[in-house]
Amino acid sequence: MPTNRLEAFSDGVLAIIITIMVLELKVPHSADLGALLPLLPVFLSYVLSFVYVGIYWNNHHHMMHAVKRVNGGVLWANLHLLFWLSLLPFVTGWMGENHFDKLPTALYGFVLLMASISYSILVWTIIREEGADSLLKKAVGRDFKGNLSTVLYAVAIPLSFYVSFAAQAIYVCVALIWLVPDRRIERVLPLK
Repeated sequence: MPTNRLEAFSDGVLAIIITIMVLELKVPHSADLGALLPLLPVFLSYVLSFVYVGIYWNNHHHMMHAVKRVNGGVLWANLHLLFWLSLLPFVTGWMGENHFDKLPTALYGFVLLMASISYSILVWTIIREEGADSLLKKAVGRDFKGNLSTVLYAVAIPLSFYVSFAAQAIYVCVALIWLVPDRRIERVLPLK
C-alpha cells in the first residue's frame, strides 16, 4: 500500500493534538499583565509539548519520504505512536496546572518514553516490511539519538520524584537534541 493515507491521517491527528493543547490555555478574566503570571507553568508546558509534537511531525514527515510501502503492521505501529502522542494534551495540562509537581512530571516523562519507544517500533516495523536494504535502514543506522532519548526519559521519570526541575531540564534537553530535523534521511534520499 502507498503511504499517502497514513501520512494524511497522522498529520490530521497531530494537528488535533496541538489544537486540544492550545484550547487548554485559559484566558484570564483580568486585563492586567499580572493575571498572566499564574498561567506561566501551563504556558511553558504547552510550549514544550508543542515543540515535541512538532519534532514528531517533522521526523515522521521525513521518514515517510524514505518509505515506499506500508502494510497492516506499519499501520498499527503508526497508530501505537499516535496513541501515546494523543495523551500529550492530558499530561501537558496536568503538569502545567500543578506547577511541574512530581507525579505529573513523571507521567509526562512516561508518555514521552512510550512515544519514543513506539516511534522506534514504527521504524523497525517499516524496515522489516521494506527489508535490510531499505533507505530507512540505511538512514537510521544505529539510531544513537533515538536510543539516547529513550535512556534520558527513563532516567528522568524516577528523578522527577526527587528533583522535578532536573527531570524537566532533561525533557528540554532531549527536545533540543531533536529540534533540528533528522538529516540522516535526507542524506540517503535521492535528489529529485
